[in-house]
Amino acid sequence: MTTTPRRATLEVAGMTCTDCEHHVTAALEEAGAEQVSADFRRGVARFTWAEGAGEAGLRAAVTSAGYTPGVLRAQSPGAPPAPGERDADYDLLVLGAGSAAFAAAIRGRDAGYRVALAEAGTLGGTCVNVGCVPSKALLAAGAAYWAAGHPRFAGVTTSAGPVDLAALVTQKDELVAALRQEKYADLVDAYGFDVLPGHAAFTGPDTVEVGGRAVRPGAVLIATGASPAAPPIPGLADAGYLTSTTALDLKQVPARLAVIGANAVGLELGQFFGHLGSAVTFLDLAGRIAPFEEPEISGALAGVLRGQGATIHTGAQIRSVERDGDLRRIRATAGGAEIVINADEILVATGRRPSTAGLGLEAAGVAVDARGAVVTDEQLRTTNPRVWAAGDVTGAPQFVYVSAYHGALAAGNALLGAGQETDLTGLPRVIFTTPPAAGAGLTEAQAREAGYQVTTSVLPATAVPRALVNHDTAGVTKLVADAATGALLGASVVGEGAGDVIQSAVLAIRHHVTAAELAATFHPYLTTAESLKLAAQAFTRDVARLSCCAA
Repeated sequence: MTTTPRRATLEVAGMTCTDCEHHVTAALEEAGAEQVSADFRRGVARFTWAEGAGEAGLRAAVTSAGYTPGVLRAQSPGAPPAPGERDADYDLLVLGAGSAAFAAAIRGRDAGYRVALAEAGTLGGTCVNVGCVPSKALLAAGAAYWAAGHPRFAGVTTSAGPVDLAALVTQKDELVAALRQEKYADLVDAYGFDVLPGHAAFTGPDTVEVGGRAVRPGAVLIATGASPAAPPIPGLADAGYLTSTTALDLKQVPARLAVIGANAVGLELGQFFGHLGSAVTFLDLAGRIAPFEEPEISGALAGVLRGQGATIHTGAQIRSVERDGDLRRIRATAGGAEIVINADEILVATGRRPSTAGLGLEAAGVAVDARGAVVTDEQLRTTNPRVWAAGDVTGAPQFVYVSAYHGALAAGNALLGAGQETDLTGLPRVIFTTPPAAGAGLTEAQAREAGYQVTTSVLPATAVPRALVNHDTAGVTKLVADAATGALLGASVVGEGAGDVIQSAVLAIRHHVTAAELAATFHPYLTTAESLKLAAQAFTRDVARLSCCAA
């Protein structure tokens, strides 16, 4: 009786060099394994294995060669064959070198596979270079500067001097360079995968050209991310504008800044420049800022921004942009009235477009949607069964932790036949304004659209002791629960440390904790986290009639 060969990975302890790899390879081949490749850095050997050959014989061969066999992992009988044919240059070729790509590479190398990343630009992708890291570094500085100039406590006087934005940008760039080296470049050698420089494009269903070099991979992962997109506003391109990338490199604070788009990125960067002294005007087509959050969250943020001097126009239809010397002039309608906004700089923050142009996807038989995002199934496989996609390029929520999750999951499915489906239940989101806004799970509107009968609780920050002692009561907490079971479906918080507080809600949502159970859970007094407990209690009682820490 014959047995269908399967790909397998065997942990092998004791390998210290390439000679060890040769010894282990020869031993396994002698025992009947085929297509063997050993990796001393990862301590694994990969091979094709027919179970009829006997696991005991494979282990004995490795032991006789002077090494210690460990866990053997083989694909399940029904799994698709793993990449790694003799004529493949790599088992997995990843297009891109950001968070999704590195997560995939690490997963692949941990399992002993040959992995390469193709990257035409800078190693590290959006997050470390032009996204999360540099923007949050600047936001922290802006918040500190604003706080220095606006003391909240009696008897404590602080002041803020002039701003040297160029020095601040230099400090930001130094941080970015250090993290790019530590969290990306140094990992290439540590894990032993290759980085192929140059633009990558498919030349067929199973072939890719990288920088003029033909590469034949076993499987391909598209992880090219997304880039800032601008709406087709007449005159905008000619007038010139900032994106979320170029705004991070300004060396002088603009006197007047217009921000087109008032979701997370626009609000964060707009408030940053407002903190440094810009007169900021926000414009958004939606009926409120932060339109994808709860209305109570939008209201709290609008109150904060207006209190700090910003102007907000919602329901704004921008008709045109023109330039007069250094001046940009925006003509729009809002609230039924014509408005004209003069600005020294315009920041466009209306979203990001998946980076799929020039990848040769048609040649590969990989479908994209109307926005250019790669179409995938729940396992992140594309319409080409040998090609997968992960992160922002798929149109998924554009968070670095989603990209990393996608990358690892896609690599496991592509290389190991894991068959794992994506699950974003309880996904957290943070707007890094001051104070920050954070949410997890479903908003009330989303829960109702999903068919739930819901009950909600809204708690103003004036009911939260931490906000009172901070003399900062602009926040709010909202919980959404299933009316039938009491299970928490969603949570939103505006307040100090909201991005940290929301993690408790993530766990509660993923593990079907009820509002009553959340109310009965210990929460430390005089923290913003206590707002979750108070909001949970507010489903059934008036928290204004409770003493401090009342259960």
